[in-house]
Amino acid sequence: MKKLKLKKSLFSAVVSAAMIASSISSPIFAGGMDDDPIIGKVIIDQLEQRFTDGKDPYILEAQAWVGRDLNKLWFKIDSEWVDGENEELEVQALYSRAIDPYWDLQIGWRHNARPTPSQDWLALGFQGLAPYWVEVDAALFIADSGQVNARVSAEYEMMITQQLVLAPEASINFYSKNDAQQGIGSGLSDTQLGLRLRYEINREFAPYIGVNWTQKYGNTADHARDEGGDSSNVQGLVGIRAWF
Repeated sequence: MKKLKLKKSLFSAVVSAAMIASSISSPIFAGGMDDDPIIGKVIIDQLEQRFTDGKDPYILEAQAWVGRDLNKLWFKIDSEWVDGENEELEVQALYSRAIDPYWDLQIGWRHNARPTPSQDWLALGFQGLAPYWVEVDAALFIADSGQVNARVSAEYEMMITQQLVLAPEASINFYSKNDAQQGIGSGLSDTQLGLRLRYEINREFAPYIGVNWTQKYGNTADHARDEGGDSSNVQGLVGIRAWF
């Protein structure tokens, strides 16, 4: 019964966000002209192949938004493919409200289709620019099973030349309880550090090379080893970043 009520709450939150977002599509006119037009953007942050001792995974991390200056709909996807099989797939649909020139408050829905069994989450978070132009995406996710996931990601871009950009990034995950089916342990679950050097052929398209390090902790690391995997992994990579 509790699980059913939580699912209904998740559904209600998403519907409410959609209703609010739909209201921003009505044009606002000033002096007969629309001074707050609907705009949008698609950003492919990472489309890359990582090189390992075994089968090399392909990674896609992308996001898109559409809306007006203060109110937007955001869509995010994070996917991993290994040997033609989709091993990880996460999608998010969020209503985003600007609360500061550099920060958005976001609420909506997250769905993990892979690995199975699938999970649905209520998503609450902030996304924006911290001091020194560090891009931050911080969120709290509450699953229909009662699991809670806190995630923080950060990225910084260093201009070496007008076209050469070095981008270090980091992410960290915490979970409220163990989940053997998902291979997750409570507490600090995993961290990921990356360093990518890209060459911007133009601002909208940039190939890159880099390295990525993942580290799992506690019961999450134990689950990985039990499945024949590693608790720590360093991978070289090559990919492209694009937006339009």
